[in-house]
Amino acid sequence: MNHTARTRTVVCCALLVAALGAGVTGCGSDGDALSADPYDAAGQIVFNAPTDKAKRTDPNKPLEVTLKSGEGRITDVTAMDSTGRYVAGELAADGGRWHSTSPLAADAHYTVRVSTEDDDGAPGRKVLTFDTTKPASRKSLGVTFGPEAGEYGVGQPVTATLDQPVKDKAQRALVESGLRVDSVPAAQGAWYWVSDKELHYRPREYWPAHATLRVHSNLDGIKLSDRLWGGKSKDLKITIGDRVEAITDAATHQLTFYKNGEVINTIPVTTGKPGFETRNGVKVVLEKQYFVRMRGTTVGIAEGSADSYDLPVYYATRVTWSGEYVHAAPWSVGSQGYANVSHGCTGMSTANAEWFYDHVRPGDVVKVVNSGGNSMESFGNGFGDWNLDWAKWNTGSALTGTARDGSAPGDSVRLRPAAA
Repeated sequence: MNHTARTRTVVCCALLVAALGAGVTGCGSDGDALSADPYDAAGQIVFNAPTDKAKRTDPNKPLEVTLKSGEGRITDVTAMDSTGRYVAGELAADGGRWHSTSPLAADAHYTVRVSTEDDDGAPGRKVLTFDTTKPASRKSLGVTFGPEAGEYGVGQPVTATLDQPVKDKAQRALVESGLRVDSVPAAQGAWYWVSDKELHYRPREYWPAHATLRVHSNLDGIKLSDRLWGGKSKDLKITIGDRVEAITDAATHQLTFYKNGEVINTIPVTTGKPGFETRNGVKVVLEKQYFVRMRGTTVGIAEGSADSYDLPVYYATRVTWSGEYVHAAPWSVGSQGYANVSHGCTGMSTANAEWFYDHVRPGDVVKVVNSGGNSMESFGNGFGDWNLDWAKWNTGSALTGTARDGSAPGDSVRLRPAAA
């Protein structure tokens, strides 16, 4: 450095000292507590878990970090296991104590980062690691998410099937808090306990078109009861397609097909005749079958009676497990758009049924209004989840409402539609 450069440096330092006052003695950071490197806070805190690799801590005991003396304060604590799960915690207002508020996992490795400051505001840091003991019981709760990976319509609920029943509300809350559904774009949603072994998740409104959903369980190693621990599960990723809604007005005998809010087709149809009225309400497409043989005996109609039938049916889009379809019905073309003559299905011409079949996917919304029939079941006969308003839906959550402890009516909902 030449003499001129050194002179500029001295002048700059002198001006800075004059501006900041006599408390600053140079251009370095030695006199600035906030810019100093963090000191080792080990002598300032007490940690209640063993950090010796040869020892393990009981996951049933909460973590606790406290100050050794009244000097300084704890400013932040983060605890995370090796899978990326964070431990929730609470820091006292005076910074004297932090403790965990969510359970630890068994047989897990944790890293705890503690931030402190002394009375002068200088920052301290300490990183601690520890391992938890293995579960006392090997009985674990398995979770299977549905549907299978793929693309679905905006009405598709996410399902979680448990391999062990969970009836206790506190245990349900633990299970539910460990099941994550992340949507991009974000959508507010909640779980509903359909039975003690099955939960459904849906947003307040239909899923956003073209959303991506990732479903994950954080229950592995979490104690649910003295005899049951969370087990491993397979993550699920599904995508949502266009917003497709098919709305059938049974009074006008017309099906209006919407795509992303725009009407793209209106189809004359026939729905259930008196005594066989089509269910009102929202359903979603369960599966599509090019050919189905439909028999009246499968829905309780006696063979040989006036209402008996045995028909080959094409372009069949299923919306209930009990046998309600949107399908080709060439035998009733003369009534389509004018009268309801079916045994509960929505019938249309073969050409229209083929078009409908080609333009829907599982999870798309199929709604019937102005029918004389009963309302679509919420559970047990397909996905009638959308027939519960948001307030009612939240009563089925162990976290936001009063979860039911009974089983759903009818058969349990299947995650994978059976082939015809």
